[in-house]
Amino acid sequence: MADFSRPGSLYGAIDLGARKQALEAQARREAAGPQAAASASIVDVTEETFTTEVIDRSMTTPVVLDLWSPRAPGSAQLSPVLEKVVGDLGGRAVLAKVNVDSSPQIAQALRVQAVPTVLAIFQGQAVTGFQQVLPEQEVRRWLDELMGAVEQFYQANPDARPTAAEPGEQEAPAGPPADPDLVAAEQAIDGGDLDAAAAAYERLLARAPGNEDAKMGLAGVSLIRRTESADPADVQRRLQDPADIEAQLLAADLEMLSGSVDEAFSRIIAVVKRTSGDERDKARRHLLGLFDALPADDPSLAKARRALASALF
Repeated sequence: MADFSRPGSLYGAIDLGARKQALEAQARREAAGPQAAASASIVDVTEETFTTEVIDRSMTTPVVLDLWSPRAPGSAQLSPVLEKVVGDLGGRAVLAKVNVDSSPQIAQALRVQAVPTVLAIFQGQAVTGFQQVLPEQEVRRWLDELMGAVEQFYQANPDARPTAAEPGEQEAPAGPPADPDLVAAEQAIDGGDLDAAAAAYERLLARAPGNEDAKMGLAGVSLIRRTESADPADVQRRLQDPADIEAQLLAADLEMLSGSVDEAFSRIIAVVKRTSGDERDKARRHLLGLFDALPADDPSLAKARRALASALF
């Protein structure tokens, strides 16, 4: 059964600020009405469009993610079936197709081991999926179960259900213009200039110390910097040594990037529990840095803060 208990576990994979952005996108999509969601039920996704086409869309519409490769015979068999069965839903779900050869970062972030891999994304979270080639009847059954789980989620959370705009209803007035340093930081990230992005976030924080977007952005840049040269296989090997605290912290960073937020927090809290002195303080400070990468109202934070307090006291 699909699990919709906590949205947002994929946000860190491509855009570290997307937990908050996705909630804002949900409001925009609800204001636009159902036609926006149904405008294109099949889309090709790249690393640049993953957040918009998968994460943002999934806040209101289930997204079936087809991770495929032109080198995989199974992809040639499965992809047309997915296009057919998702297309038959008439816009109630979206099929997002990712060529893992041209977008390897997505495959790496989602820990794809083989293609084809199919994942269902809803409310920003991978809720179910499969890796083998299935016949059309089984794919339809899987999709029916997904749509049934989505409907159960909306029945249990009626306020989350997208609503159509009333005829003649005016759009909400535009919010205030984005801060220029925030825009500069986002443009720098798009261009791969992490130093410029960090400088822009720091300028904004100097002017507005409580700005959550800048705080999250700077924490996200720091996370990318710490992991950009990491070899996951080497980290996994180093984890065999319980005394290698650096490996534990780096593994938590990689889990954070892949969207495994709770797992990352639990890993570091376990380090806090079994260490003392400088090592314990280093792990604690590292965890607090990861906390900064999420919105203050993220449900994972409250749980992790309680666990950290228990570990410390």
